[in-house]
Amino acid sequence: MGHKDFLPIILGSDENAYGNARLIHETYQIKPLLLCTRLLIPTMHSNLFNLVQVDRFDHDDVFPGALLSILEKHAVPNKKIVVIPCSDYYASLLTRHYSKFKGLIANHFISEELLNTFDTKDKFYKLCDQHGLNYPKTIVCEPQERENALEQMDFDFPIVVKPENSNAYEYLHSEFEGKKKVFFFDTKEDYLKMVRSMNKSDYSGKLIIQEFIPGSDNSMRVINSYSDENGKVKMMCLGQPVIEEYAPKTLGNYAAIISRSDMELYQQVKTFLEDIGYVGFSNIDMKYDNRTGKYMMFEINPRLGRSSLFVRAAGLNMIKVLIDNVVYGKDEECVYGEKKGLWTNVPKAVLQKYVADPNLSKEVNEMYKQKKVLRSLWYKEDLNLKRMLRIARYNYGHIKNFRNYYFKKQ
Repeated sequence: MGHKDFLPIILGSDENAYGNARLIHETYQIKPLLLCTRLLIPTMHSNLFNLVQVDRFDHDDVFPGALLSILEKHAVPNKKIVVIPCSDYYASLLTRHYSKFKGLIANHFISEELLNTFDTKDKFYKLCDQHGLNYPKTIVCEPQERENALEQMDFDFPIVVKPENSNAYEYLHSEFEGKKKVFFFDTKEDYLKMVRSMNKSDYSGKLIIQEFIPGSDNSMRVINSYSDENGKVKMMCLGQPVIEEYAPKTLGNYAAIISRSDMELYQQVKTFLEDIGYVGFSNIDMKYDNRTGKYMMFEINPRLGRSSLFVRAAGLNMIKVLIDNVVYGKDEECVYGEKKGLWTNVPKAVLQKYVADPNLSKEVNEMYKQKKVLRSLWYKEDLNLKRMLRIARYNYGHIKNFRNYYFKKQ
């Protein structure tokens, strides 16, 4: 089994893209192609991939043509091309334009019809209703209703407010004072202040207003899965976030995760994914509600997440299960994450200072002692002086962000 059998192409240049390049290097000792508009810090000064920069590659009018010419250039008999999107918009571009690449990409993606049933939170909750999954009480608010949306609230403060898709291009590129990925409000006045600021921007999407499920970051759960083209789930791994990020642009992203196991939850999510005919990688966020003992679903993303290396910390390999399936045609039983490991995107100092739960804190320290800690961007095989300096600075930025922005979400 040589590397002559396939060529991986990674779309994106963030932590997620780096994590996948690293997994490919570790497993197959080959360099994927990395396609992006520009390098972000996580992939700078790296020797793990061959870079192809394409201006406006993430735009609908550029993407299909640009990807097609790259696929055609690299297409050779008996070598399969596997494409790995690392953001929601690349995943959605692949889904929408897949037919244009016929025969050139070995792996499959979900259909546009399926994507349209969950690409915004309000649609995803309808899907949850149909499949008996729980989710928080929610108001979906049209742009013109923002100021008086709270009049229809049948739940109490505190509330959580987020754009219908915080990773959507339109929200990422809108500008207004106080912009965040997720907002937490204790009063109507605070909510209105943000909304009036947002109304001055060109963001015209819906807002999701939700009851806040009590519990801090460690009540969150995330499941990463891989489903083959027949919709059968082949790998699942559950993670418990230890802490999330707090800087406004990354608020709500997981900063560190301990891998867990919960067979009942695995079965529930597996049944759901197989019932809807899901294909490819998925990433489902939820929160454990200790008032009811139920898991409340938040969203599903059609790709691996930027924290997906927590699956590797659990001893599993999401890229290998994909390659085994689409390149080598293996069809094996579903593997469930059961081992414990710690993945972190922030320095140890941050975890020691901000993980409040004493049991978790003890567990984190144990993981460090047992050397069961994985950091996405720190990979021994890919350290040169420039990269080390860049990553050290990036880590220091995390320490500073926590100092400036951390707050308790209780």
